[in-house]
Amino acid sequence: MPHPAAPFPMTRPRRLRRTDWMRRLVRETRLSVDDLIWPVFVVDGENQRQPIPSMPGVERVSLDLIGQLANDAAGLGIPCMALFPYTDPSVKTPEAEEAWNPDNLVNRATREVKRQVPDIGIMLDVALDPYNSDGHDGLVRDGVILNDETLMALEKQALAQAEAGADILGPSDMMDGRVAIIRQALEQNDFSDVAILSYAAKYASAFYGPFRDAVGATGALKGDKKTYQMDPANTDEALREVAIDLSEGADMVMVKPGLPYLDICSRVKREFGVPTYAYQVSGEYAMIQAAAQNGWIDGQRAMLESLGAFKRAGCDGILTYFAREVATLMAEEAAEL
Repeated sequence: MPHPAAPFPMTRPRRLRRTDWMRRLVRETRLSVDDLIWPVFVVDGENQRQPIPSMPGVERVSLDLIGQLANDAAGLGIPCMALFPYTDPSVKTPEAEEAWNPDNLVNRATREVKRQVPDIGIMLDVALDPYNSDGHDGLVRDGVILNDETLMALEKQALAQAEAGADILGPSDMMDGRVAIIRQALEQNDFSDVAILSYAAKYASAFYGPFRDAVGATGALKGDKKTYQMDPANTDEALREVAIDLSEGADMVMVKPGLPYLDICSRVKREFGVPTYAYQVSGEYAMIQAAAQNGWIDGQRAMLESLGAFKRAGCDGILTYFAREVATLMAEEAAEL
């Protein structure tokens, strides 16, 4: 515990806030471009830039443009991109077979990025919801999301993604046992260097709506995801989920959403001391952007303050749609020094 301070006026905390240089000198946490993972949405076609109305400033881009974005990211120092597909409804099926198609959209996008920018990291989600006609992360029978049957599909999906060149796999499905199945498959198929960043504490949240717009899943979901995503009221359960995923071979863990669950981020980092990430999800991004566009808040300051909150809570990194914007801002500030 901090020792008690001397009484006023011997102690004046404002002394350390008096000037910009002093505030920088005593700053406890710092946001860096090295903390950022940039989620990007990919769509089929050519020369496509499709704005996502519920996520102002975010677009779906076609494969011929994905290399340009990757070059931009690498030039700004962003270490990693997370690619998400906009899947045509015609290839969505109850068995989600497109998930492990070697030539599905996200696998082609991965190969294209690696061809043009081999040194940038690529993260891919392991979950069936972009490909499942029921909109669920797992296979569905008579309204029930099947756990063990889904694991077999996730194993095939993970191997297809590793073969395409993904550096990090993010199991986001919240099926029991999925990290162990994926880790074992990677080890047995000579993909031992592929890392697993598990969505270990993923909550059944109201903040995912704009993302579903972005990947074309809005309206497809039958029912809800409460039987596999976590109850927002629970904290101890999150620690159990993290412990399980680490025991099964996860290299890193994630809390999702981010800002509403900073307490979980903090507890996970303190308890386990492993690389801990948060996903500043689409709803969090959309709220800041919408308020900024209406002139209700200073968007840039709100962006930086929200990202700083993750670092203050102990996160090692953040998946954020603000990644390019904040990296550009940091580069401009560095150029001025």
